[in-house]
Amino acid sequence: MNENARPRGGYDWRLVAPLMIHGIFVQTLTGMLRVTTSYRVLELELPVVWLGAISATFALLPVFLAVLVGRYIDRGHDARAAKIGSALMLAGAVGLRYFSPSAAGVLGFTAVLGVGHLLLMASHQMLCVRAAGDGNRDTMFANFLIANGIGQGLGPFLVGWIGGAAKVPETAPLFTIGLAVTAASFLISLSLPAAPRKAVGAKGQSAAAVGELMRIPGFVVSLIASIITITAQDLIVIYLPLLGAERAIDVHYIGTALTVRSIAAIVSRVFYSRLIEGLGRVPLTLWSMSLSGAAYASLGATNSIAMMYVAAAILGLGLGIATTLSLTSVLDLSPVTARATALSLRITGNRIGQVTLPFLASFVAAAAGAPGVLAVVGASLIVSAISVRTVRGALR
Repeated sequence: MNENARPRGGYDWRLVAPLMIHGIFVQTLTGMLRVTTSYRVLELELPVVWLGAISATFALLPVFLAVLVGRYIDRGHDARAAKIGSALMLAGAVGLRYFSPSAAGVLGFTAVLGVGHLLLMASHQMLCVRAAGDGNRDTMFANFLIANGIGQGLGPFLVGWIGGAAKVPETAPLFTIGLAVTAASFLISLSLPAAPRKAVGAKGQSAAAVGELMRIPGFVVSLIASIITITAQDLIVIYLPLLGAERAIDVHYIGTALTVRSIAAIVSRVFYSRLIEGLGRVPLTLWSMSLSGAAYASLGATNSIAMMYVAAAILGLGLGIATTLSLTSVLDLSPVTARATALSLRITGNRIGQVTLPFLASFVAAAAGAPGVLAVVGASLIVSAISVRTVRGALR
């Protein structure tokens, strides 16, 4: 049977189903482990700057590996990369559960998680391209990110449900459940079908494509917008627990706020394709990032639980669209022959942002607390939105 056999323009359902399920599990375990790691830092009574250091560690090795991973996937190894990434995430989860009684242990196994997460994100994106068929890419990515949003909501919800009324919950039970979810994710990854065999490109082709991509009008500013949005999505998981600890807010309320954000992101992605058609990519980027920035700053400015939920919902709506746009816009600007390279550059940029911005945020947090970090990230989102509108709008 021909491995490529499917209706022209249709979805490859053999790949879509396990990919969606795997996406939910990966985001659930990532949310659980990242939030629990933040609480482990507080449990160990480490200085607040360690929150930024650990977040940066998650992203450090991927900065140097992302382009190599992209080229590996470009040679047809998308499903294999997902399996390797799942195995690394499992190793990191085992380490965090049983071998992280100190800052060094948390740092080391967070780095393992980061490399596994890189392989999974890069492979999932190319698996989406392969599963989508002709003309379905925007809808496929929107649906896949809905699945991701479900996982992003489940992870913090489980942390909040298990942590209950504790200000800083015991982390061992949380890491145990995270480990169980990670083991299930690894098993699911084994069902992802491999890509059809294809010829490997010329040795220098990928390196040449990097320079070509960077010269595409609007590509760099879209890349920067991607860095800001992904880092903003990452930092809220780190600094909302800190905000809760500073203001003596129960873990349950923090977990619920993160879940509200994820549910709102799911809702926004349901209407993503229609919004693209009605508004266009550039105006939608401006409004979604600006809305996210305002909501981000509002989270740190309110002491009301109800208003925190409202801000979290607005943040989810804005970032749900903005993160989807940051992915599809990079693909939209890239030639077909360089998609994996473009996605690897996007991930490289995202990881650089996740290395540098958490360190800067940590110093802001040391001086102004979590509200200061939230305000700075909110302002960055708005400035980036205006830049995209200015540069890409001028190209029309």
